[in-house]
Amino acid sequence: MPEITRDEVAHLANLARIDLSDAELDHIAPQLSVILESVASISGVAGDDVAPTSHALPLTNVFRADVPVPCLSAEEALAGAPASEQQRFMVPRILGDEQ
Repeated sequence: MPEITRDEVAHLANLARIDLSDAELDHIAPQLSVILESVASISGVAGDDVAPTSHALPLTNVFRADVPVPCLSAEEALAGAPASEQQRFMVPRILGDEQ
């Protein structure tokens, strides 16, 4: 794969609206070439017989199955509450009338 040139880096920086100095362009161009060569080498390894994956190891679900179960009725839920009103928990007011 051909190396990325300083002019190509300057063009990419311009498209990305990044202001790079001449020294930064000279420093970044070889680094981008190495990155592109690494990507190309990985692309060459994966053949048609290798299925694409998102993880190196298979994922397993560690959570229980989502099965509906009976829940508490309103009366059972409010049975231990210190105070209730109209099938709701009654709590002390914390905000004044200004709200």
